[in-house]
Amino acid sequence: MVRMPVLAPLLMAATALGATPALAADDDGWSSFRELYQALVETDTTLSNGSCTKAAKLAANHLAEAGMARENLHLITVPEHPEEGSLVAVYPGSDPDGGAILLLAHLDVVEAKPEDWERDPFTLIEEDGWFYARGAADAKSLAAVWTDTLARFARDRHTPGRTVKVALTCGEETNGAYNGAEWLAANRRDLIDADFALNEGGGGFATDDGLVLTQRVQVGEKIFANYELEVRNAGGHSSAPRPDNAIYELASALKAIEAYDFPVEFSDVTRASLQQRAESEKGELGAAISALLADPGDADADAVVSADANLRSNTRTTCVATMLEAGHARNALPQRATANVNCRIFPGHPIEEIRKALVTAIGDERVSVKTLDPIRPAPPPPPLSDDVIEPMKEMVGEHFPWASFGVTMSNGYTDSTFLTAAGIPAYGTPGPWSTGEPSGVHGLNERIRVDALKQGRAFLYDLIRAYTD
Repeated sequence: MVRMPVLAPLLMAATALGATPALAADDDGWSSFRELYQALVETDTTLSNGSCTKAAKLAANHLAEAGMARENLHLITVPEHPEEGSLVAVYPGSDPDGGAILLLAHLDVVEAKPEDWERDPFTLIEEDGWFYARGAADAKSLAAVWTDTLARFARDRHTPGRTVKVALTCGEETNGAYNGAEWLAANRRDLIDADFALNEGGGGFATDDGLVLTQRVQVGEKIFANYELEVRNAGGHSSAPRPDNAIYELASALKAIEAYDFPVEFSDVTRASLQQRAESEKGELGAAISALLADPGDADADAVVSADANLRSNTRTTCVATMLEAGHARNALPQRATANVNCRIFPGHPIEEIRKALVTAIGDERVSVKTLDPIRPAPPPPPLSDDVIEPMKEMVGEHFPWASFGVTMSNGYTDSTFLTAAGIPAYGTPGPWSTGEPSGVHGLNERIRVDALKQGRAFLYDLIRAYTD
């Protein structure tokens, strides 16, 4: 989830008017939702020991019990990965020519060692206004909301104007693993075909007492690539050092990458989000953002903006060393030294272009630079479509009256890339929100505010109704 800064003017206005808004009124079926949410969270879906297939079947059974026809519930596995299955649920609309909306969420979660956690990571625990568990936020909360939306349609015998599809997939959290969204885009594009998709990546930011001040829709994201730097030579005895030391040569290459800055650049999305940020900021940072927007070559403005790591990453391609391996014995000169460099690439730049830029920055032919698999697609960002964005903006105004609304590009990476590359523009939805308090996502003691999940669920249900009715 993208966290945006607290906007001081909005906070002062809300304080002056006196109170935090109440929970959204639409709380229908919360007990049924919570039962589904708990069941998904307590189903281990780690790559090492878990089963996304089990979680997908659980969601399918929930929808069938709510009244959805079994023929519209597609459980998909491939023989090579029987426990990494997906569910695609199709809820038909009344207009066969009305198009479809695809709601995507991943079922797999990051590994969690119970001995390191304060609570069992695979038991949903509600405590002091928080839900704790691995996947409580990322992303079984969204998987439960999307499933619950179709279940509510079925229970209410509601017929939307356009078809709504839900895809719950596996493999998002582990680079190189079998990825259900990638497989569906490549092999069952017909099944998931839609005018656009909603996924994780957007969201809101609130004060610690739950006052939601911003809501953002993610429109596009950086892609990533890993590059292996390698130096090899004959090595030898450590008693007779030579200038051609693989470790030193690799270190020099890494220092060259550290010193290299990719140029500042903007897309329509990042320019819009930075303009919004500049308007909300006071003082030096706001002025620097405005100056950089006017002149991307303004080094003084760039220095101020780049002091914020997230803003720096949002204005250029970034590359950073993440792993090292060298040598074969303590008393021998290294025969081989390697490093992994992870690059987050600004939209519009091919992966090979960035590899060549690293080679140029290093300037040493003794250092090889190889792109590592898997090589992900690099689609342009989805369009800033009024048909997608305006209903979000209107719904934010209804559910979060103190919140500003805007667009953002993610510095991270989600399965939206596979959909957008396949011709289904995918957006990170607003709605669920976070605060400045630690969430533990990908780390220890992952958690989500109960109020954030309640309000996010209500918002997203109403948003899907707005798109379909």
